[in-house]
Amino acid sequence: MFPDRLGQLSQQRPANAGQTNPTPPPVIQILFDGGSRGNPGPGYGSYYLRFPDGRGETVRLDFGRQMTSNEAEYHTLLAALEDLAERLQSKGQDLSAFTLEVGGDSALVIAQVRGNWKARNPRMRALRDQVWEWLGRFGGYRLTRVPREVVFRYLGH
Repeated sequence: MFPDRLGQLSQQRPANAGQTNPTPPPVIQILFDGGSRGNPGPGYGSYYLRFPDGRGETVRLDFGRQMTSNEAEYHTLLAALEDLAERLQSKGQDLSAFTLEVGGDSALVIAQVRGNWKARNPRMRALRDQVWEWLGRFGGYRLTRVPREVVFRYLGH
């Protein structure tokens, strides 16, 4: 994931599954982090998008409302997925033509989205389900937990 390629990538839904000699789809990387000032408190987040041509962009978010840090993590990931989908669709590109590499330092979000941990809290379950819906629109995706220092290097928090 990113130049460091740190952490084990967990293949969640491979692109071109079942095809012989498939052409690898272009990969877009998303690195996300969210938090709150207090827990709960005013939520914020940032995400970094890296496109197949090497371009990268960081987006900062202020949610302007009270939420837990875990909710802010989920809302940041959702904002990144929605933004990316809008950008690609506005250029007439098919989301299913791309594979995503998604990384973050939130053990809870990564494990719940992977399906390793249950989302018992109804708010977390609803957010996880929204992430699943967005990820399902792409050709494939991989999720990885990224060390905090890598997240800080890219996002500054």
